[in-house]
Amino acid sequence: MDLNDGSQEAAFRRRARDFIRANLPDGWGTPDYILPKGDAYLEFLRDWQRRLYEGGFLGLEWPKEYGGQDAGLVEAAIFGEEQARARAPQPLNVVGLFLTGPTLLAHGTEEQKRRHLRKILSCEEIWCQGFSEPGAGSDLAALRTRAELDGDHFVVNGQKVWTSLAHIADWCMLLVRTDPAAPKHRGVSYLLVDMKTPGIRVKPLRQMTGDAEFNEVFFEDVRVPRRNLLGGLNNGWQVAMTTLMNERGAPSISVGAQYYALFSEVVELCRRSRVRGGAAARDPLLRQQLAQLYVELQAMRLTSYRAFSTILKGGTPGPEGSILKLNWSETNQRMQDLVMALLGPASQLMEGSPYAIDGGRWQYEFLYSRANTIQGGTSEIQRSTLAERVLGLARSR
Repeated sequence: MDLNDGSQEAAFRRRARDFIRANLPDGWGTPDYILPKGDAYLEFLRDWQRRLYEGGFLGLEWPKEYGGQDAGLVEAAIFGEEQARARAPQPLNVVGLFLTGPTLLAHGTEEQKRRHLRKILSCEEIWCQGFSEPGAGSDLAALRTRAELDGDHFVVNGQKVWTSLAHIADWCMLLVRTDPAAPKHRGVSYLLVDMKTPGIRVKPLRQMTGDAEFNEVFFEDVRVPRRNLLGGLNNGWQVAMTTLMNERGAPSISVGAQYYALFSEVVELCRRSRVRGGAAARDPLLRQQLAQLYVELQAMRLTSYRAFSTILKGGTPGPEGSILKLNWSETNQRMQDLVMALLGPASQLMEGSPYAIDGGRWQYEFLYSRANTIQGGTSEIQRSTLAERVLGLARSR
């Protein structure tokens, strides 16, 4: 695979870079820029997504008839890289854009596509992902939320947890068990659920960062029209695999760029810090740690391109996507550990302290990184997947 831009790709990259630079707020990326809080932050992200959509940079690989650009996966990957390099904010409707949309394009009826896709792009409707449950997180197939057919409706009862953005979502991709007698990977169905339906209760969960971006969601006799079934009755596991593979697909191209941009900021922090009585950037132990992180980031970049090349050839990302998940999550944690050691006693100062370095952003990054090796499949599960499906080792009993 040629990793260099051709003339068309280079022209598109310049256009993307110019658009991002022109539309980011003044002062973005500097220590003096302060993000808005609460509802104002959500409106900031919504406005950013609208700008991307109106500028023609969302749904790049989606058909024009559904609001997309009919461009291609390469353009989508390039734009993702440029967003990551600029440390630009993610669109608000990230679940809808990267998970719901591709799943609908692959499995949705014409009515479902026309009803939902354009509104995902324009941020008129926000989506959440109702997969994980208490006792069914890494082992997703153990889910127990049930849906029983009653005429033209499914009646849903159960609970989901760790559901990001459920407190502001308009719609939910919901996995439910529709045949309790079937093997656990069968008898599962995939529903599109209007979050305003009676019987749905959302309870935000507070994180150690102070945010409450994910939630518990309870379903009590929630009636979902049968026309909202996606991919056929008891075929939900196959549809869910499309959703999960998209987590490891084209968006993964931006992962390497995202963490390399963060690494560059860590290097800059080293240049203006002191350790053991001297300049941090000249400390041999610290330089060795930075070199190791750089090697891991290059491995991450090449792994993401390998997964992407599989997609370009018409395939789907396989279990090797677990390599990338394991790589970025653990590398970021090691990078944040290094920063905390570099800050020393100042690492205890949080946002709001006049003495906090860079406004306390590194403390937030450190706390948030603790979730990396849990979210999207724990490191233990990723290693088991790699052992069994890549290395061909026997399954433990």
